[in-house]
Order: sequence, then C-alpha cells, then structure tokens
Amino acid sequence: MKRASLETSFPRSLAKSATSSPLDWSSYRPDDTAVLCFLRKPGWLLLIRKKRGLGAGKINGPGGKTEPGETPRDTAIRETREEVGLIPSEPRHQGALRFAFADGYRLEVHIFTATSWEGSLCETDEALPFWCPQEEIPYTEMWEDDILWLPAVLEGKSVEGEMFLRGDSLEFWDLRCSDDHQVG
Repeated sequence: MKRASLETSFPRSLAKSATSSPLDWSSYRPDDTAVLCFLRKPGWLLLIRKKRGLGAGKINGPGGKTEPGETPRDTAIRETREEVGLIPSEPRHQGALRFAFADGYRLEVHIFTATSWEGSLCETDEALPFWCPQEEIPYTEMWEDDILWLPAVLEGKSVEGEMFLRGDSLEFWDLRCSDDHQVG
C-alpha cells in the first residue's frame, strides 16, 4: 500500500511533473465545479468507495458537483450528507485543483475538511463509507494525483494546482502548497 508524507509528496519534485503541460492553463475554464470533503477524527479519515459516476470503484472523500446557485461550501455539506448521511459543521476550504482530461472535459475541485459533524454514517446508492487509519490511506485505490496533495491537506496546508489526465493516468501536474489557508 502506497503511503505518503510531505517528505515523499511535495518536495520530491512533486510540485511539478517532469513533462510539460499539454494545455495553456491561462485560458482554462471548467465544464463543472465539484468538491471533496474529508471528515477527520484523531488518527482517522472518512473515505468512500464510489459506486457510480466519475471515479466509480475508486476510493476518495465524499463529494460531487456543485449545483447552479450553490457555493462550493454548500456543495461540500450537501454532498457529504447525500453520500454518507453526515452533515459537516463548518467545513474548512483547503484549496482547489483544476483537472483537464484528454477527452476535453475540465473539472475544478474544491477541497474541504471537517472535524465535526452531525448525523449517522450510512451506505448509500452512491458510496460505501469507511473510517481509515490516517497512516493506511489506500492511495493505490484512489485517483493517481491524490497521493501528491492529500498528505499536505491532512497536515493542515492549503493546495492549488493543475492536473492533466489521460483516462486514469496522470500525465502532468503543477502543485502549490501554502500554510495560510488562502490559496486559490
């Protein structure tokens, strides 16, 4: 199982891939905006195995697309409730990642964390939730980019960046990390 810490993620030239970007990111416009919301308790992280949609079969945090008129924060609360039955209290914005796929699809994903919530954890048609020890995050079953930025988020840092994927394969990335929680 792949594990990451900041030592194995951001510094290892992880900030930027060795390949050049196939896109001009200055003209990037997302087709959709989405969120991921990672619920945390000491030493543990709530993850889901996604059952349908983009990333079906993969492990990630609860999340989904923003609806018209909805803020990313509102989306984090709604999607977490819909996918796992929990309502995060005061989700904390920890950055945004811009994704471009080889088929032309563009997705901007806002990252949130929360340490308090209400409700009862439950499986839904969209997700199978489970608590994972933070030292045992199953990165090999997640999107390839998660190991690059999630360790920094779990250390309380904010991230922003661009990623280019061909199918499930990450071909380009450019990441920035900040302690000020105002990235983006």
